[in-house]
Amino acid sequence: MANKALAPARKWFKQQGWKAFEFQENTWKRYLAGESGLLNAPTGSGKTYALWLACLLEAIQQNNFKRTRKVQVIWLTPLRALAEDIKSAMIKAVDGLEGGWEVAVRSGDTSASQRQKIKKSAPECLITTPESLHLLLSQKDKALYFQDLKVVVADEWHELLGTKRGVQVELALASLKSITKQPLKIWGISATIGNLEQAKSVLLGSAKGSIVKANVEKALEIHSIIPEKIENFPWAGHLGVKLMAQVMPVIYNSRTTLLFTNTRSQTEIWYQKILEKHPDLAGQMAMHHGSLDQEVRSWVENALHEGKLKLVVCTSSLDLGVDFRPVDTVIQVGSPKGVARFLQRAGRSGHQPGAKSVLYFVPTHALELVEAAALKQAITEKEYEARWPLQNSFDVLCQFLMTLAVGEGFKANELFILIKQTHAYQELQEKDWQWLLTFLTTGGKSLEQYDEYAKMIVEDGVHKVINRRTAMRHRMHMGTIVSDPMVKLKYTSGGYIGSVEEGFISKLNSGDTFWFAGRSLEFVRLNGLNAQVKRSNKKTGLIPKWMGGRMPLSSQLARLLQEKLSNAADGHFLGEEMQALKPLLQLQQKWSAIPESRILLIEHMQSREGDHLFFFTFGGRFVHEVLAALVAYRIGKLKPLSFSIAMNDYGFELLSDQNIPIEEALSLDLFSTDHLKEDIAASINEAEMAKRKFRDIAAIAGLVFMGYPGKLISYRHLQASSQLLFDVFSQYEPDNLLLKQAREEVLTLQLDFNRLLDELAYLNSKKIVLKKIPKPTPFAFPIMVDRLREKLSSEKLEDRIKKMQLQLEDYARKGESKRSKSTQRESR
Repeated sequence: MANKALAPARKWFKQQGWKAFEFQENTWKRYLAGESGLLNAPTGSGKTYALWLACLLEAIQQNNFKRTRKVQVIWLTPLRALAEDIKSAMIKAVDGLEGGWEVAVRSGDTSASQRQKIKKSAPECLITTPESLHLLLSQKDKALYFQDLKVVVADEWHELLGTKRGVQVELALASLKSITKQPLKIWGISATIGNLEQAKSVLLGSAKGSIVKANVEKALEIHSIIPEKIENFPWAGHLGVKLMAQVMPVIYNSRTTLLFTNTRSQTEIWYQKILEKHPDLAGQMAMHHGSLDQEVRSWVENALHEGKLKLVVCTSSLDLGVDFRPVDTVIQVGSPKGVARFLQRAGRSGHQPGAKSVLYFVPTHALELVEAAALKQAITEKEYEARWPLQNSFDVLCQFLMTLAVGEGFKANELFILIKQTHAYQELQEKDWQWLLTFLTTGGKSLEQYDEYAKMIVEDGVHKVINRRTAMRHRMHMGTIVSDPMVKLKYTSGGYIGSVEEGFISKLNSGDTFWFAGRSLEFVRLNGLNAQVKRSNKKTGLIPKWMGGRMPLSSQLARLLQEKLSNAADGHFLGEEMQALKPLLQLQQKWSAIPESRILLIEHMQSREGDHLFFFTFGGRFVHEVLAALVAYRIGKLKPLSFSIAMNDYGFELLSDQNIPIEEALSLDLFSTDHLKEDIAASINEAEMAKRKFRDIAAIAGLVFMGYPGKLISYRHLQASSQLLFDVFSQYEPDNLLLKQAREEVLTLQLDFNRLLDELAYLNSKKIVLKKIPKPTPFAFPIMVDRLREKLSSEKLEDRIKKMQLQLEDYARKGESKRSKSTQRESR
């Protein structure tokens, strides 16, 4: 019977010249048996067809593979850019199997007329985002619209897990389960992560299901671009485009290349520099990042599909499963700071079953070559990061209750049972549930005198929103992605280019030039949240900086990186990257010690600036922000000192104008976990951090209005409104759940408290080595540069660094010369 059921899919695969993988057939069988589950498969292995054909085989089996005008499949995707690509692949299969199903996309980019069409005549398969799905759940006829739904597929589930968008998915699934006529099947598609079993449990909630793993070995070639000269005193970000001469042959020898950077600013810089030095690529290269106009991004994606482009410089906007088969090479500029992200980007090349993925790693400073070596090892040993799910995000739950209330409304007791079945709210207490309901119906203790916060009413046991203005405002700002308000860039002559954050534009004066979308633009004026610009002929200008560009070093990668350094400390320089770094590491060993996994290296140096301490803890920048403040606070309890703090992913620096009693501090257990929360609260401005975090929570929960389309409220206004609410709650309602959530998120998300605990335990297991150094070592130097970066312009910084490097190289040569003379005297 199974063979007969799978026959149409096998036949179609054969017509395409394909043969189904074992994992694809396994998925088809489990799906047809009524199971839910999680499919784990590498990028470009055919995972979309594993689940899509399962849906089609069920339709063939049940004789409803024709137009029913009823939604039967919801395909959730985290990126709008993926939707059209998935749709094309789906339609190809529907046509090949001679079905009548319609496939439609409903996202933020969908036109109003298309949305109306989808609402009036439902497609059998709806491809959508978590935000758009919640908008559909806010409709009054949602039960009728979704009652025939058979399955929800969460594509790229690893990208949603551990985020508030993932919590949105959990809530949407809970709601849909209560609507459908038959038990709802739920499937996820995920790249490899370190906690697959938990990823499945979070997605399926209380339902049972299985994990289907694809045992498909994807051929992967990783090459590091080794600088022709390795500087002994490297600093972050200076290499990058300086390696262009070694990068360009790779691009010219490839059919199509994706060049990934970690930030939109770097994308702009690389595009500009390549075009400057290689004008012959004009018309053959393009740029792709999230702030560009949607039409531009769509054009780039289509041109990639059609093989018209030789090079696309991009960010994570092209990270996920878009199928660009002409792409045969990926270049990664700078460490991606995580194994899974590295593997994901590598999979953009050779994106089809059996094809080889080729990735070139371009370091932005010499020490990133250690990360390249560690990444290679991690992929060989299949060491992947875990994604930890969120719990009790009350802001998302507030928004969801409003979403249901502006639609058909909800009965509190029935909904409470449903929500408790999700992983995100399985620990939700009855008292907290009642607080949320009271908060949304009256405004709670603090806001009950203000009508605008009494958003719901209860009528015949049903919570609902009857105020049209409240409902409209809610629908306009559903979603959990909160960032600085974006300013639209428009030419004075007309035409939209893209958008940048308000914080960047607010610092410009009329006549200032900046680079965007590969063009030199002159800022003319700001009108609300529209910035008028015109073309400029100037070759220099600022590059916009977007928030959220920094990525923390993952704990897996940090451990492997230190293993590589341990091998080097033992005299084993394994691999081309470590061989290239041998002189630098040997110099580090001579002046101090290599900061490897068995020791916690602390370097103590005195200079004209004062007393420097360098701690090489390898916790990643985010952990170091807290750890540095904590250590400074604990040392300060021994002797009142003021510190300057600098950090990178490998360590941090404390600088004081007085002598630092480091030996005494170490004798008193400097890295103890005793009284940790109290010490953290005393060492950082936790209240100020909580205020900033509360702005996002208030926006998601609907406490502050973000403005109307085209007339968004400014960042300063939002900050002031949310700060006022924060102060009111702090004074009159300290047990407010949203206030408590802000403080908890500072601790768990922003300060990464659990990782800090792990890091302290790890540090306490090491031998502490304190070295007095006369000059900054190769590992200390880049941390010093990061401190100077905050004070100096980029031109002055580069001049200052060149002088420092020359002085250090001269000092190293003199030391070598003295040793050489001493050796000659001994031999005589």
